[in-house]
Amino acid sequence: MPATGAPVRVSAVPRRLRLVCALAAAAVVVAMTVVGLLLPGSSTGVVQFGWADQVAIIGIGVCLGAGILTIGRSRIDADASGVRVRNVFVTHELPWAAVRSVRFDRHSSFASLLLTNGDEVSLLAVQAADREHAVRAVDGLRALLAEVRAAEPAPLPLLYDD
Repeated sequence: MPATGAPVRVSAVPRRLRLVCALAAAAVVVAMTVVGLLLPGSSTGVVQFGWADQVAIIGIGVCLGAGILTIGRSRIDADASGVRVRNVFVTHELPWAAVRSVRFDRHSSFASLLLTNGDEVSLLAVQAADREHAVRAVDGLRALLAEVRAAEPAPLPLLYDD
């Protein structure tokens, strides 16, 4: 650890969300497999189900389960060079110079990065449901940001700065 007490690297994943997604995906796959296997192989009078229909229903269950698992793939990795944010489908790689502050409001579900251009990047990997893990991640991100800011040279004053 550096002398300032800031961590060298901060990583975070949504622990509870990943657990819930894994359980939900397993339940969907099991349910669709049971439905697929119990689908009658004979005609019901109007529609005739075959083995291809059974395989298709099981395949749909696997695809739905995989889709549910992608919700929990969020991740944050930060070090002195910058922060890498992977949300559900979008990945951001930001230098610390682009980050104004790390926000985690009291009633917010997840943390966010406020950028110098006024934009805000959601950190879906740092969720309030993770409690202490989320607090440690936010504290680590804030410490890294403060360390990088302290290492930067002071900006030159403007010619007519009042």
